[in-house]
Amino acid sequence: MNKNFDVIVIGAGPGGYVASIRLAQLGFKTACIDEWKDNEENFALGGTCTNVGCIPSKALLQTSHSFENVKNSFFEYGINTQNVTLNLQKMLERKNNIIKKNNSGILFLFKKNKIKFFHGHAIFTGKIQNNFHEIQIINKTKETITAKYIIIATGSKARSFPGVKFDENLILSNKGALEMINVPKKLCIIGAGVIGLEIGSIWRRLGSEVTILEMSSNFLNTVDEEIAKKAFHLLNKQGLNIILNTKIHDIKINKENVLINYSNKSTNVKTEIITSIFDKLLIAIGRIPNTNNLNIDKIGLKVNENNFIIVNDNCETNIPNIYAIGDVVRGPMLAHKAEEEGIMVAEHISGQKHSINFNALPFVIYTFPEIASVGKTEQYLKKHNISYNVGIFPFLANSRARILGETSGMVKILSDMKSDEILGIHIIGPMASELIAEAVIAIEFRASSEDIARICHVHPSLSEAMKEAAMSIENRSINY
Repeated sequence: MNKNFDVIVIGAGPGGYVASIRLAQLGFKTACIDEWKDNEENFALGGTCTNVGCIPSKALLQTSHSFENVKNSFFEYGINTQNVTLNLQKMLERKNNIIKKNNSGILFLFKKNKIKFFHGHAIFTGKIQNNFHEIQIINKTKETITAKYIIIATGSKARSFPGVKFDENLILSNKGALEMINVPKKLCIIGAGVIGLEIGSIWRRLGSEVTILEMSSNFLNTVDEEIAKKAFHLLNKQGLNIILNTKIHDIKINKENVLINYSNKSTNVKTEIITSIFDKLLIAIGRIPNTNNLNIDKIGLKVNENNFIIVNDNCETNIPNIYAIGDVVRGPMLAHKAEEEGIMVAEHISGQKHSINFNALPFVIYTFPEIASVGKTEQYLKKHNISYNVGIFPFLANSRARILGETSGMVKILSDMKSDEILGIHIIGPMASELIAEAVIAIEFRASSEDIARICHVHPSLSEAMKEAAMSIENRSINY
């Protein structure tokens, strides 16, 4: 077998597999190396996103939401349900089947595009010959391959709490929290970010008493403040016990439970240490890049103080022809951000000019209601003294939302006071993850609020809330 390639991609997560496919489309002889294994020791393409992140969490969010709806809300539709029970094993089977279909789908795409896949752990040997970098694959055969271009797309892993190790039994990362075979009576989550809120929502719906301890005094501080305030109220009302501004004093792991001592950090009250016992503890305090164990020191690859690989706007590292994308570089750790960087790098290698507008990069929290955002927040505009107008439309006044029985939330549009250019769009409400696409287009193509206001939207539809919010900027909303 010829072991020389044009490009080697290390990692088959969203960034790596997308980069591999785009490279193959552009005519490059491409190899992709990935070491992920499932619980049955089979290789599993797709990285964290497919195996223990985006896909399984959304599968369980959908199933748990359906379960809660059937149990608590169907009577409003005139549907009588009695003795609704949970089959957690079946729920997990469905989740696992979705994962396997995605795994096999990526492998099929590799074969379709003639991408050579290697299963194993990739390391740099430090050898360079005729501008070709040598990569060793640590597997049963320990083979070596070479390529002129290397793309590092090794993703990230869960950050552990100081002094506490993951065992995926009592102390959970996102992986263990998505694989529990029993519903814990009491679940504690440290960290009220995306992972904490989504996984907390899953198990609350299935019957857990969920407490979320957040060390910051601000809830979702990267989200528009008005949206975050609304989300905090709604999620607590649903039953998530979210406690802000906490300090963790001690975590004691027993045979069957976890004891946590914590307090409120406010300086205005006397410190009172609270002791609680939980069946499980999920640590959701962020993620760290997978840049260790690649032998990057062998080639002099530069990383910052947090071990993120330093790159320029084209995702080029300090070493010629070596790129890095996704969670191992600067910016938000989002699967779709990694995908865009993968395509950009592939096209950059081919000589094309491709850039990413990070201001038009959306993010979503798949709670209920969903939260989605793109562009600048209101607090950002205030901090930078940018004059703006605000348009808001509540889903309570939207006919489709009433039909769905999901009227909580709103669409909020921020536009420049002089030019009317849309600066940010923020949504909390039903199917926000789908509605945000229109907002991304508006930001990317520098649309004005009037542009959206004058576009005909289907009736009845949730998207009408976007039009009405745009109209609201000039106080001409029809239905509110």
